[in-house]
Amino acid sequence: MSIAYGLAVYFMMWWILLFAALPFGVRTQEEEGKVVPGTVESAPARHRMWRVAMWNTVVTTIVFAGFVWLRQSGLTLDDISLPGPR
Repeated sequence: MSIAYGLAVYFMMWWILLFAALPFGVRTQEEEGKVVPGTVESAPARHRMWRVAMWNTVVTTIVFAGFVWLRQSGLTLDDISLPGPR
């Protein structure tokens, strides 16, 4: 795997996992009971983007390491026993 290919895959994984993780643990201003005038009630009560980005980087690195291991191992679908006729 080339460096450019690895960076492209990591970049795509990072963004996909970021958008998957964003809604978890968010408390809205309405849930907190403190709605700032001029904002929507469903807006997040606390800014936590740096924390989410850090954890997302950790998780993405682990997932990417598994992806690299899988590619380097030579494992294919033929090596996995799947149900059904052969």
